[in-house]
This record gives sequence, structure tokens and C-alpha cells, in this order.
Amino acid sequence: MLLILFSLSLFTLSFSQSNSLSLPFPLSLTEKPSNITPLYYSSQLYVKKPSSHGPFKLPFKYSSSALVVSLPIGTPPQPTDLVLDTGSQLSWIQCHDKKVKKRLPPLPKPKTATFDPSLSSSFSLLPCNHPICKPRIPDFTLPTSCDQNRLCHYSYFYADGTLAEGNLVREKFTFSNSLSTPPVILGCAQGSTENRGILGMNHGRLSFISQAKISKFSYCVPSRTGPNPTGLFYLGDNPNSSKFKYVTMLTFPESQSSPNLDPLAYTLPMKAIKIAGKRLNIPPAAFKPDAGGSGQTMIDSGSDLTYLVDEAYEKVKEEVVRLVGAMMKKGYVYAAVADMCFDAGVTVEVGRRIGDMSFEFDNGVEIFVGRGEGVLTEVEKGVKCVGIGRSGRLGIGSNIIGTVHQQNMWVEYDLANKRVGFGGAECSRLK
Repeated sequence: MLLILFSLSLFTLSFSQSNSLSLPFPLSLTEKPSNITPLYYSSQLYVKKPSSHGPFKLPFKYSSSALVVSLPIGTPPQPTDLVLDTGSQLSWIQCHDKKVKKRLPPLPKPKTATFDPSLSSSFSLLPCNHPICKPRIPDFTLPTSCDQNRLCHYSYFYADGTLAEGNLVREKFTFSNSLSTPPVILGCAQGSTENRGILGMNHGRLSFISQAKISKFSYCVPSRTGPNPTGLFYLGDNPNSSKFKYVTMLTFPESQSSPNLDPLAYTLPMKAIKIAGKRLNIPPAAFKPDAGGSGQTMIDSGSDLTYLVDEAYEKVKEEVVRLVGAMMKKGYVYAAVADMCFDAGVTVEVGRRIGDMSFEFDNGVEIFVGRGEGVLTEVEKGVKCVGIGRSGRLGIGSNIIGTVHQQNMWVEYDLANKRVGFGGAECSRLK
């Protein structure tokens, strides 16, 4: 899920659950959130008093191609399912309190309610006079607004057709009696086409990690075809980080205005792509943001597939056709973005011939993708594709490393040092 402004017509595209990608219109934030006072700051989270608290660790499910984490929200805490999303800013939760008025026309109610504001003593609604409800940037397609109850209303659209709207609220995450965040600004969705909320984890000022002052987090994505698709998520230091290899992120001023650039994304300096040990002849410029932002390479926990700009995609396809072109599924295009696909009966041989794949970055860092599920991913029953799509078909000119190519490795986001770390692991076996 990426925080990029682009044409509303993109949202008419239809994607299946196994091709999740969301690109929300961001909310305007012209001032820092007011009245958020920390209790006590440690390197991991706010705590009520000085102590030796370590990082907070919890499991997550790799479900329907999404990383779903259950977090304790409110007072007393209610376990609430959220999709871990490093590509978007605003976090939002599913709400079902009858006291929170819905804006007409109503959206479908989620099939399963996840959070009841009436049960939380720390829940509060943002009024219209809050700074976030006074957008001053003229080119936001869907700015915040004031509803009929003088409360701050928001709407979020995503590229897979998801819509969530409701009121902006303040609520805290309570991990234990002595470990909690201050109240953070969230969306409280009374209408949504999804059953889960979003944990926005980019480095925008409204993201969960920015508001909670968390400077480091990490996750380990399990194989989605394994018997136990459960990974591990850390807020704070990861005890395995001594084995990680780090690449320095590219950073941009939040105010930088380019039509194809997302300054709040985690941007990596990608150098090359290799298949079966062969470095493909892709111009380096395909992986670097140009003056308009095209070519930006991001890592995103909210995107299932990896996406490449056309120039890079064509070189990958050229090599795949050379190796296994005769076995490709003729005339088949998955979700309008991926056409390197195969019937299940030949995928073992296809995987053997393609071999390994890797994405190279600065400092000799590589994301190494092994044979089998790492290179080919099932998109529907009986069909597998190389897990790469054309980003141009989404209306963006960026490269996106999705979770299909983050399986069985630690990915650490170290904001204080402006770097991302990688380390191999059998994620489903971690405790």
C-alpha cells in the first residue's frame, strides 16, 4: 500500500485478494497533532515510568496475502486485527459503536466487528476545529471534512477497490499495565468494504510509528504455502539484528512535490536484478527516481506482488521467455498486471529452469529468492505466475518490493539510522 496521489480512475481496476495493493489518498497535515503528551519515552514505546522494558513482540498471520497483526487498542484493551502496512500513513480501525454517527450514504458494515469505542475510557472523537480538519493544501483529492455532527470526517480509497470512511479519533494502544502509547490519531471506520483495519507504518507524521515515537520495527514473513503461515513482529530492537545486512534508504523532503514520488515511502537504492545468477541488462536509471519521481524503488508490506516499471519488467520477461517461454500460459494476464504465468502441471519444471532470482541493492545487500514458491506464486487454482507485475498498469512509475519477495527473511526498518536491514530466517518456526 503506497501513499501516492494519482488519478481517481485507477480505482475502477478490479483486483483479487491475492493481489492486494492499496494506494490511498493521504490526509492533509499542516500542523503537528496537538495535545499529545508522552508519559515517558524509551527507545521502544512510551511507558508510564522508567523501567527496563525490552521490545514488544507478537505474532502475526500471513492471511489472504496480508500481514495481519492483532493489537490491543483502548482501555481496557480490545484485540483488534490490523493489516501491517509500511506503504501508508493513516491507521484506521473498524468501529461499531452506535453512538458514532455514520455519514450518508452508508457503506456496508464489516462482517465482523472489531472495536467498540463505547467500551473504552480512553477513546475520543476529533472535532472539526482540530488542525487536521483544516486542510490547506489545495490539490488533495479527498481532504478531511466536517460532518453534520461537527466531527472530523475522513475517506480513504485504495487501488483494490477498498473504501473506508468514518471519523478521526484519538485512542491509545495498551500493551500492558506499564507499556502503552499516548493517544494516537486514527480513523474509526463505520463503513468499509473490508473486515480489518490498517496499521499505517510509513514515516509520515500521522503514521502509527511516528505518533508513538517508535524508531525501529521489524517483521519476518513466513511462506504462505507452509503449514504454519505465522510470522513475528517486533516494535523496538530485534535480538537478531547483529546478523542483518543493512542498506541506507534514500530520503526526500516531505514537502517535495513530484507527480510520481512518494516521499513518505521506504525507498531503497536498487541496483540490479539477477535470474539464475545472470545480471539482467536493465539500465540503472530504471531503479532511480528521476525529476518526476519515476523509478523510485520502495519496499512495502502492504503489497503482495512485486511491481516493476515497464523497462525493467520487459527485461525480466525477456529472460523468462528465453528460459521457459514454450511453457507459458498463452494469452493469460493476471489482474491486468502479470503475464508470466503457467499452468500448475508444468511449474515444477519451470521453477527448475528459471532457478534463483535476486534483487541487488547498495552495499552488496541482496534479497535472494529461491526456487519454487519464491519465484512462482499461485494466483488462482491451477495457475502460478512469476510474482512480478507491471507498475505502469497501476498508473504509477515505481518499483515496489512486495511480500511475495519478502518471505523467510527479517525486514527491519531502522528510522533513526535511515536504513533497512535484511536477514534470512525460517519465519514460521520463530517464537
